[in-house]
Amino acid sequence: MQARERTLALSLFVLTLVTTTLAGAIQQGVNPLSDPKGVLAGLPFAITLMAILGCHEMGHFLASKWHRVSTSYPMFIPAPTLLGTFGAFIRMRGIPPSRSALLDIGAAGPLSGLAVALPIWLVELHKATPPALLGRLPGGYGIELGSSLLVWMTSHNAHGYSGELVLTSVGFAAWIGFFVTCLNLLPIGQLDGGHILYALLGGRARKLSLVFWAGLIGCGMFWDGWLVWAFLLAILGIRHPQSVWLEQSRLGTGRKLLGLFVLLVFVLCFVPVPFR
Repeated sequence: MQARERTLALSLFVLTLVTTTLAGAIQQGVNPLSDPKGVLAGLPFAITLMAILGCHEMGHFLASKWHRVSTSYPMFIPAPTLLGTFGAFIRMRGIPPSRSALLDIGAAGPLSGLAVALPIWLVELHKATPPALLGRLPGGYGIELGSSLLVWMTSHNAHGYSGELVLTSVGFAAWIGFFVTCLNLLPIGQLDGGHILYALLGGRARKLSLVFWAGLIGCGMFWDGWLVWAFLLAILGIRHPQSVWLEQSRLGTGRKLLGLFVLLVFVLCFVPVPFR
């Protein structure tokens, strides 16, 4: 079974590397059919995005191994989209032995992905250029990305203002890394944020998840994509599965501070209107 799972994980990784490279090349204006060699222009985007997603999932995987919780290997999801992927995931096969373990596993992924995305973003941010310096851009050029508090603060620090910037493909991949962190840290159901909220509050988190889910629907007034996420989460489960075993355990002060820090990361990465 493990050998078959490893083969599947490796196959999905390779296929996703191909689809993200194609997506990156198309973003650069390359036609893969008429210019096959030009597809290599998509590699910087693909490698950056795969590294961020891969480190996110490996964070979960290694934290699970540390706490002796059985999990699948990280699985990438190739897709014919602008990004070339629907992300990646691992599946826990067992219940963590304590709230501390649940919090560690939930937090390790987002923090690991952010540890890769943030330095790349800071480097690429200095390469970003205000549109006015590039001359007049053609109509429909690129995608307008929303700003989280993290993006706004770092952009203001790098350029002295928070206006529009034209990102490199690697910078775009880092921005996607922030957005993926935001999505995973939504404190709902069995998302990473849901695990962290349940580890912090126990059974009280189940009602609070409903509040956050309702808030997600409210955000749908500003961006339709939040309504899609709310619908998917309604199918997957809005409330975190209850575990008497977990709720009998207690968190130390250090773990509580870690949980609050990760929820702060969610606030910093949240984008009300990600795309326009």
